[in-house]
Amino acid sequence: QVQLVESGGGLVQAGGSLRLSCAASGSIFSITAMGWYRQAPGNERELVAVVGRGGSTNYADSVKGRFTISRDNAKNTVYLQMNSLKPEDTAVYYCNCVAFRTYWGQGTQVTVSS
Repeated sequence: QVQLVESGGGLVQAGGSLRLSCAASGSIFSITAMGWYRQAPGNERELVAVVGRGGSTNYADSVKGRFTISRDNAKNTVYLQMNSLKPEDTAVYYCNCVAFRTYWGQGTQVTVSS
């Protein structure tokens, strides 16, 4: 079992920045990919960014150039640095990892005001 705890969400004005963190605990030795997803009201959950154990990354087109995902394997933590935020980035952001199965965090609200 893996537990994921997110932090760092909040309210920010358009153009601002936020940094999300997600700490993993439990069977961390089995974690391969870690990532962030988001879900806005009325929308399906969508991939934001993912990072592999070796550091390879993949981003949704809508966040490329604005968001950066990083991973500290020593701290079992994944980060999402979000810059140049837009109102359409408003959503609940979920941390995700793969460790023989998929695990999800509880979600953290990000609200970007115009």
